[in-house]
Amino acid sequence: MACDDREPLECVRQWFRLHDWTPFPFQEQVWRAYLAGESGLIHAATGTGKTYASWLGPVLEWLRDYPAGPRRKAATPPPLRVLWITPLRALAGDTEAALRAPVEDFGLPWTVQSRTGDTPARIRARQRDRLPTALVTTPESLSLLLTRDDAPALFAHLELVVVDEWHELLASKRGVQTELALARLRGFRPGLRTLGLSATLGNLDVARDALVGLHADGTPRAGRIVQGLVPKALRVDALIPETMERFPWSGQIGLRLLPEVVAAIEEGRSALVFTNTRSTAEIWYQALLAARPDWAGIMALHHGSLDRSTREWVEDGLREGKLRCVVCTSTLDLGVDFTPVDRVLQVGSPKSVGRLIQRAGRSGHQPGAVSRLTCVPTNALELVDVAAARDALEAGRIEARRPIERPLDLLAQHAVTVAIGGGFVGDELYHEVRTTNAYRDLTPAEWAWVLDFITHGGDALRTYPEYRKVVVQDGRYVVTSRMVAMRHRLSIGTIVSETSMKVQFLRGRTLGAVEENFVARLRPGDHFTFAGRTLEFVRVRGLVAYVRKSTTPTSIVPRWSGSRLPISPELALGIRVKLDEARRGIYAGPEMTAVRPILELQAAWSRLPAPDELLIERVRTREGHHLFFYPVEGRLVHEGLAALFAYRIAQLRPISFTLAANDYGLELLSGDRAPIDEALEAGLFSPQHLLHDIPASLNAAELARRQFREIARVAGLIFQGYPGVSKSVKQVQASSELLYDVFARYDPGNLLLFQAYREVLERQLEHSRLGRALERIASGRVLVVEVERPTPLAFPLLVDRAREQVTSEKLVDRIRRLVAPLEKAADASRSPRGGGRGFRSGASA
Repeated sequence: MACDDREPLECVRQWFRLHDWTPFPFQEQVWRAYLAGESGLIHAATGTGKTYASWLGPVLEWLRDYPAGPRRKAATPPPLRVLWITPLRALAGDTEAALRAPVEDFGLPWTVQSRTGDTPARIRARQRDRLPTALVTTPESLSLLLTRDDAPALFAHLELVVVDEWHELLASKRGVQTELALARLRGFRPGLRTLGLSATLGNLDVARDALVGLHADGTPRAGRIVQGLVPKALRVDALIPETMERFPWSGQIGLRLLPEVVAAIEEGRSALVFTNTRSTAEIWYQALLAARPDWAGIMALHHGSLDRSTREWVEDGLREGKLRCVVCTSTLDLGVDFTPVDRVLQVGSPKSVGRLIQRAGRSGHQPGAVSRLTCVPTNALELVDVAAARDALEAGRIEARRPIERPLDLLAQHAVTVAIGGGFVGDELYHEVRTTNAYRDLTPAEWAWVLDFITHGGDALRTYPEYRKVVVQDGRYVVTSRMVAMRHRLSIGTIVSETSMKVQFLRGRTLGAVEENFVARLRPGDHFTFAGRTLEFVRVRGLVAYVRKSTTPTSIVPRWSGSRLPISPELALGIRVKLDEARRGIYAGPEMTAVRPILELQAAWSRLPAPDELLIERVRTREGHHLFFYPVEGRLVHEGLAALFAYRIAQLRPISFTLAANDYGLELLSGDRAPIDEALEAGLFSPQHLLHDIPASLNAAELARRQFREIARVAGLIFQGYPGVSKSVKQVQASSELLYDVFARYDPGNLLLFQAYREVLERQLEHSRLGRALERIASGRVLVVEVERPTPLAFPLLVDRAREQVTSEKLVDRIRRLVAPLEKAADASRSPRGGGRGFRSGASA
């Protein structure tokens, strides 16, 4: 497309018209800001043009600065001008294609390539000599580029860094890794512009500040927030079972809604069926294929443990409209443009408003189209989640993403990266990293500790040469050992997962990978389902599990490590509001109407809590004395609260508890009656002394020992092995625990130990959120209700605890025996309170 002598902006508008598009006002706002030298955050709905809002700024700049000859193809393309950071390797190919289209149409002499762990070796070899004009990469691959000793020259012409899906990186160590890399690049290019792209964020100011960083004097860099003004219609509904049991439990509905899911898929041309876990995706894929065998070949499975070639085949099939349905996990949450998809289903609770928006946006992934998401509940109470999420969505309450602060393991890794890439002067790098949001409060003492750690291994490891990775020469910290440099490059990054084993046919291709712990439980001849197939396990050789196809039915599906997602604070608040509406007799919407019998029975046997109330139910069964608490704050918070409450009650009187927790509440089960009234008077819900009581209640030292595996790997204390010969999970864990014990005994001031404790509190127990929950409870009312039998809200907790018990009887049979007398009592119950006696205890905890 020739621009002739037209003004560049008009030329770009003409390009839009040729594609039957019209630039949105926010896109032109971003272009003007870029041309004025500004950085910032673009926040707009999925599928409304964020990519071209950021990409066409550099194109306009080139058209403006080089109006004639240089726009034509040249023998030598311009050096690297634009760096595009994506959180997923899977997005690189789509992004590369989207960026290349206007380059080719305008006849720019630019090259556009990607560089990730999936990039072929021949392309990486060419990039060692010369990078393209625009490079799509990941935070890890960018850090690898910073290990080159010619890094300053490599980025000497860089004009723009775009960080795609910034909300996905922001609240993780990968986000901090990105901040450190940006600070390094700004050191090379002080006028560098940075643009972040996001669709689901509740704290835009914080996200913007973390992206653009600070000046050397600690003042924030200027950065604007551009809100996409394009309205994006989102429709959220749910499939509702014809019959609704009054005593719900996790997984209760199972595959009962399979016919309705099939019918929903048939409504559109192409559908995505999201699940919250890889195991659930495998189960639903098999069920759908059994229900519709004629979909073989036009239905597929997609999750992160499948072989890359399989995932790419699925993505191409979606893009080209060849697939009727794909069952997937979060691997298809982000960025990938599948225009043919017009139907999205979510199996299980969406868990957060942002996740709901993100997944709904996979359908109608184009401006003006309606995005629709249909939730498929796995138990009745998830219908309350759906109703609450829809209300939060309509009110614009989207979750905030809180950045991580001062992870010293990653800072040590980054310091070694820079030491390999030409070296650094200590004070200069200290001031550079303090321009990041993550390390703005880094103290000189902490930096001195990091320098000592990378040069000597700290106090405890000072006599071991392998931990002296960096040496000081002429005042510069450098790496002189080729072995240290090679092992560091192989270990760069913050993603730490269980050791995986390839699953491969005896004579054939690789299917994907499962965790070593799963394979260790298999015996030759065992059958399991993986990659949408039924397989027979044959043998293990090295880190490969060999299998053959099988037709033997099996219910065994690999389980992958990783915690179950808790509901977000915004969704928890929405659920408490919906429960309060039910307490007042308001059942708005089909989902709340469907669960009305359950909640009315809850109110009859006990009560439904108001927003400023904490309901505690006390009941005795053959198992013992139960206390059920319903803060409705999410499973991780409830796990922490359960341990905290048990610890504080036990300080009053010797007593042992068995604990259970879910998103709605928690259970304390004891052989003797717990002194709950005495505990309330003693400050059971006090937010004071949490930093003492939580570690004391949870054996935090053991949790920290487990968490230390990740920290030790990121900090470079443990090398996980060369490609194809990785260490086993047991070997890595044993090494990290040995180091933890050495530090605890001989170097108790080691800052990585304190980081391990901090990460346990925040990541595993959501310590900050737990404290806010206690403050909310303490400022309200506490209601203790004596009930004759477990209520509908208590029953899911009973079942969750039963899952963890070692027993030979089937869980479903056991649940059936548990629920039978409760259903009989519910049928017989006619009085408003069902015989339960309630009383208020401790007006303010």
